[in-house]
Amino acid sequence: MNTSFLLLHPVIWAKLLHTKPESYWMTRGRKMAVKLYTAMNVRVPAYRRFLQKKGVRAQVGFTSLPLTDKDAYLRTYPLSDLCWDGDLASQQTIISATSGSTGEPFYFPRTAEQDLQYAAVAEMYLRTNFSVHKKTTLYIVGWGMGIWIGGVFSYAAVRIVAERGKYPISIITPGTNQDEILKAIEALGPLYDQVVIGGYPPMIKDLIDEGNNRGMVWKKYHVKFIFSAEGFSEAFRNYVIQHAGLPHVLTDTLNHYGTVDLGTMAHETPVSVLIRRIASDKPELNTALFGDPRRQPTLAQYIPELFYFEQQDGRIICSARGGLPLVRYDLKDTGGVKSFAQIRSICKKHGVDLSQEITRAHIETTIWNLPFVYVFERSDFTVKLSGANIFPEEVRRALEHKTVASFVTGKCTLEINVDTHMDQYLSVHVELKKSVRARSTLTRLVRDRIISELLLSNSEYAYLYKNLPAERTRPHVTLWPFADTRFFGAPGKHRWVRK
Repeated sequence: MNTSFLLLHPVIWAKLLHTKPESYWMTRGRKMAVKLYTAMNVRVPAYRRFLQKKGVRAQVGFTSLPLTDKDAYLRTYPLSDLCWDGDLASQQTIISATSGSTGEPFYFPRTAEQDLQYAAVAEMYLRTNFSVHKKTTLYIVGWGMGIWIGGVFSYAAVRIVAERGKYPISIITPGTNQDEILKAIEALGPLYDQVVIGGYPPMIKDLIDEGNNRGMVWKKYHVKFIFSAEGFSEAFRNYVIQHAGLPHVLTDTLNHYGTVDLGTMAHETPVSVLIRRIASDKPELNTALFGDPRRQPTLAQYIPELFYFEQQDGRIICSARGGLPLVRYDLKDTGGVKSFAQIRSICKKHGVDLSQEITRAHIETTIWNLPFVYVFERSDFTVKLSGANIFPEEVRRALEHKTVASFVTGKCTLEINVDTHMDQYLSVHVELKKSVRARSTLTRLVRDRIISELLLSNSEYAYLYKNLPAERTRPHVTLWPFADTRFFGAPGKHRWVRK
């Protein structure tokens, strides 16, 4: 069966993912990538000129092709020349843009084919995780509904799913408006078997907290959560599970890996969440799987014939069709790719029988024989204090600790400043929950918790802490009111780093 057929028949596709071996899907993925390169060399003017500029004038092996990226490729050529046949205006597209957080905004046209890709994958996980074929479902689109990709792309995909499969799914699109989301849940939630809420992780945490403040009984609405746009820790997932009363830790939450460049490329599956949770308690296994004992990436599975991933020098490379087709595109994400077989083998070497764990978790029927991609927070989303890299996720872990989690939302913004002596110091801006006021004792508690976490997880910081004066290494913590517009009030994705 070809990909075009499977895109229109996701139920059949899901069965094949469960029965066909991983090697079968990898072979299909490699063929897609090579075919894409061949077509782009003929039909995409910018790519043809890019290859000529790089000295590639004859057929070469796929892995010998030069990498493309936003600066060296996308920003170098006219937008139309990056499209099929050098023509943007004649295509039927929906155009989204980057947020501009790491540079000037760039516009990405998205085709109907990409909507079908996302819809096919969404239908598979909505059935697998949330049984939408058996339950009436209210789907709340809580991502930004403007020029950003998340909200509009998700709305289009879920609408295709509902109409094509004749599923009892209703969609409402309040975007990031927390009050409108809560009103919708209270007014409409009782009419449905379940409520599925999609949104940015920090927004969903705020939503849960505010609902609890209002006396909402989340269990009554049988909520499930779909996240995207950034990673989070298993401590964060535990918080969501506990405070929203979710009964199934492996299936009631799901995170996407996607970009505006290529759309939704991969997503968590029950087995990827299981692997991640096991690794979070076993530092040696976490290191063996992901190469870093102190950081835990998002771990997701992907369909190679839709998105063909490679790993090069610790970065993630992807090839995929789209309004702007891309071959060997450097996503500028740190991470890697592992086969299911590799992950099973690594787990076994560290005393974990993954087959037994899958059986124990009762997720045998959800297993797809697909490879995994893992992605860390972006390398440009760090700050450097006297040579030590400080990651927002490390500070976020501190804010999720039980000693401070009841006072803060978990959102923070990091920046490096200098004092009158031109010495660097780390500034951490922390958002308080709605009902909490800043006070000096709480500021010290948060600061000390951050120091403790950094000393535990960050050897570079621990070295500075031991060898520099305390005033150089102690974070300057500022507690801000909830949704203060200076750091926390903007719509869309939160900025964890300010440079």
